[in-house]
Amino acid sequence: MAAIRIGAVAEAFDRDLEGDFATIEKLIATARADGVQLLALPEACLGGYLAHLDGGADEPPALRVDGPEIARLATLAGQMVVCAGYCEADGDKRFNSVVCVHDGRVLGNHRKVHQPLRENASYDSGDSFTAFDTPVGRIGLLICYDKAFPESARVLALDGAEIIVVVSAWPGSRTDAPADLAEDRWTRRFDLFDRARALENQVVWVSANQAGRFGSLRFVCSAKIVDPGGDVLASTGTAPGLAVADVDVASALAAARRSMGHLRDRRPDTYRTHAASMMCR
Repeated sequence: MAAIRIGAVAEAFDRDLEGDFATIEKLIATARADGVQLLALPEACLGGYLAHLDGGADEPPALRVDGPEIARLATLAGQMVVCAGYCEADGDKRFNSVVCVHDGRVLGNHRKVHQPLRENASYDSGDSFTAFDTPVGRIGLLICYDKAFPESARVLALDGAEIIVVVSAWPGSRTDAPADLAEDRWTRRFDLFDRARALENQVVWVSANQAGRFGSLRFVCSAKIVDPGGDVLASTGTAPGLAVADVDVASALAAARRSMGHLRDRRPDTYRTHAASMMCR
């Protein structure tokens, strides 16, 4: 496959669902005019994230994956592959989810597994990581805190993911926060996770994030595309925007894995005993 153009968004979203759709429509139009084929929008871009992580926050509107709002998103996507975060309703449960859509249909959906602080007061937890095929390659999805756990991305890479899209509502520090987000320790950690996960799994990594403020949270932006060697190809920095990069995914993966194949050279026979003992503690 030839190079594809990938876009990652840092933008603000809130409880105004119609306003969110208006923002998404503009972002998709801008990306389409620039030739973007895969676009990552932030976590909770449909309905906004939580106002705080102390429990008891007002909750985003819950949408069904087969409901009219996701169908609307899929129609807006057209021939582009678009990943977007939302609050998913399934019976009486609510999940922090990300959906991948293309040409009027849903290609994949992921429910956030790892929940920071008191996020579990507002969402149920997902229980799996699965890659799926798309017109731009095999994709895996993660949400925010999922990327702090190496196993999350590794499972997707072992399932054949060539591109991992992680959508976030990643805030800056809650204590001793500097005025400049570029100096914030949580911005640094966000960026380190992105680069490390791309490098250790030798995949193309696409990271979108919320921007601005919502409730007590100030988001670090830092949307980016990272190559399989851990090098950042494009980034918004600590400002809203659209990061765009052209990546020949097959060639990039082959080049990264030619000599040092991190998936190929694993020794799972040496990991089992330690993993089992840790689970028993």
